[in-house]
Amino acid sequence: MSVDNEPSVEVHALRAGRFTLPERFFVHPASENAKRTVPSLSFLIQHVNRASITTRIVFDLGLRHPSTNYPIPIQRHLETRQPMTTEPDIVQSLAAGGLSTDDIDYVIYSHVHWDHIGEPKAFGKSTFVVGPGTSSLLENSSSLRGSHSFFEPNLLPASRTIELAPVIGASEKVTFTDMSTKNEVMPDFTQSWVPYGSLPRVMDIFRDGSVLIVDAPGHLPGHINLLIRTGASKYTYLAGDACHDRRIMRREREIGEWHDKHGHVCCIHTDKKQAEKTIELILQLESQGVEVILAHDVEWEEKPENQARFFGASYQTPIERSF
Repeated sequence: MSVDNEPSVEVHALRAGRFTLPERFFVHPASENAKRTVPSLSFLIQHVNRASITTRIVFDLGLRHPSTNYPIPIQRHLETRQPMTTEPDIVQSLAAGGLSTDDIDYVIYSHVHWDHIGEPKAFGKSTFVVGPGTSSLLENSSSLRGSHSFFEPNLLPASRTIELAPVIGASEKVTFTDMSTKNEVMPDFTQSWVPYGSLPRVMDIFRDGSVLIVDAPGHLPGHINLLIRTGASKYTYLAGDACHDRRIMRREREIGEWHDKHGHVCCIHTDKKQAEKTIELILQLESQGVEVILAHDVEWEEKPENQARFFGASYQTPIERSF
């Protein structure tokens, strides 16, 4: 997918809390009482352009610390997600590597569910970037089912938020190395969506192919992922909540559904069929050697070789001591 002289970026994982998922809401089949404690992973992306200017992006902010700062409806929902910890939070994890929130130029949200939004007020100098349709979702989400689907209308600072262009189709396929002659000082989030390989809609924000925002529909309106070049012919795909469990990607489980108290069929994805299509596209990337990391990827987190990939790794609390 690339050649050796193409630009790449540094990516570090950030711990941003852990909580417990009742499996029956996420995978099928699952026993009634099966639970799995998972991380809420965030990521630090550092890009250096041709002018040696560094842009720092954080992808997702994880859990809010303290959790009592969530609105009451979310606090009630959290009672079903215990055990849970909000430490280290995103601020502590950045500090472990020597950065403060003031050092972060952009916060890109994969989507605005409670376990990804953190505390945006802590990032008082950052510009927030969200997928198309997010503002409408924050203003009116009453059609969504499930206690997890509560959103804060005033979550985002209006003067420092960019909502990506609506998805209305894509132009002809492009080769990003052909676009990289422009020496952009700052990333461009005003582009239209274009196809790239098997992906129908992406944005090349640095115009050098190093960081691609990927439209990843199915989970929630505005859900986006990142495809990042981390070295010569090496890519990492940050999948957000496109999939919640590795067993689904291995076809050992299917996406779960449940009935609410009114008898309605519910799913963690607002459009299950579209979510399945997005997962298939991600599996194609994985088959090509792209590393895929899910937002709640407990299997990735538990691999010993990945511990050094956390920013400020020597500070982080060992997994087994999280509770």
